[in-house]
Amino acid sequence: MISTYYDYLHKEFQINSKLITKVQEASTSCQPIFQQIKKIVESNQLKVLHSFQQNNIADFHLNGSTGYGYGDEGRDKLEEVYATVFKAEKALVRSQIVSGTHAIALGLMGNLKRGEELISATGRPYDTLLKVIGIHGEEGSLIQNGIKYQEIPLTAEKEIDLEQLGNSISFQTKMVIFQRSKGYEWRPSFNITQLEQAIKMVKNNFPEVICMVDNCYGEFVENQEPLEVGADLIAGSLIKNPGGGIALTGGYLAGKEDLINNAAFRLTAPGIDLEVGASLNFNRPAYQGLFLAPLIVGEALQGAVLAAKFFQLLGFAVLPQFDEPRTDIIQAIRLGSRELMLSFCHGLQKACPLEAYVKPEPALLPGYTDEVIMAGGTFIQGSSIELSADGPLRPPYNIYLQGGLSLGHIKTGILLAAEEMSKTKSV
Repeated sequence: MISTYYDYLHKEFQINSKLITKVQEASTSCQPIFQQIKKIVESNQLKVLHSFQQNNIADFHLNGSTGYGYGDEGRDKLEEVYATVFKAEKALVRSQIVSGTHAIALGLMGNLKRGEELISATGRPYDTLLKVIGIHGEEGSLIQNGIKYQEIPLTAEKEIDLEQLGNSISFQTKMVIFQRSKGYEWRPSFNITQLEQAIKMVKNNFPEVICMVDNCYGEFVENQEPLEVGADLIAGSLIKNPGGGIALTGGYLAGKEDLINNAAFRLTAPGIDLEVGASLNFNRPAYQGLFLAPLIVGEALQGAVLAAKFFQLLGFAVLPQFDEPRTDIIQAIRLGSRELMLSFCHGLQKACPLEAYVKPEPALLPGYTDEVIMAGGTFIQGSSIELSADGPLRPPYNIYLQGGLSLGHIKTGILLAAEEMSKTKSV
């Protein structure tokens, strides 16, 4: 009879006993950090619960609509709950928003006009957003539509360059965008305190400039959200943190009412804005996913902390360190070679509930300039609040681990990844 989790791993998954010892050691070291995370989970869970109650959510709000979606109270109430949770004047939460990039694009394209300027205050954005901006002349992009763009490089210490940002804002500048998460970069992500400092600098000197935050991967990681520290607009994806691993699709924007209305005009059409959009079977999992999101984000955070300590013990550089403050769910691990990146993903895939038999292969994906390797047999396609990993196949070969619906599953995933890597290199 198999008596424990670790016995099961060793006997049924053929995990090397040395790796099991390492993960046990890592888990012991992480316990104080786990307790800190659980306190944040409790605080955010209460905030979400209160938001449901303040908006009088009832069973009938969980039902969907068809056709035009006129009078869809469930859809409209979901947006009110999001607005309450994120301390916004208004929110736009729709299944028709297909990704985080789409949500951000709506915020940009809905609120920027020809001749106005967008500044990226956190260096170069995600690869996918670069095509929305149009730095290579992409059809239908911001730049092609006459919007000016500049980006402010980070300082040598990988911090927001407040001085250069302040000097770069002009009468043409309409919006400054901040990317909270690191993306495919080897640097810390920007926490709420850092965002607050930068946003206050902008607002104190240029009060009419819109401050937008790409909030992907950051929801419910800290006790506050960007709108609470002065941001005007945030955007993200429901197949990341706020969907709780249950939302089937969708994205959101939250912030000032006029900015949300402008984004809604871009999603649908002027004069239609938020009044249409059938929710079909979207509402129930979106509500339930939001309610569970603080708990699920907490599990993902504990898994990221454990992965950081575990791979550090195995001799790999990690960012952030296991005991450093976090503002998103992403854990970067520097593997150093193409072979180890592939092995990591092959092993992680073996830990997935779906398609564990699949061997991930690199591919050139829309919006990216390098081949990307991905692992993740998720219940929701592309979900990154479920256990997954990805990264561009370029030196120094950093893999980005995120998500996981339970700490136990994440632990299994990193052990199988390390076991597969051991076939390539002694770990």
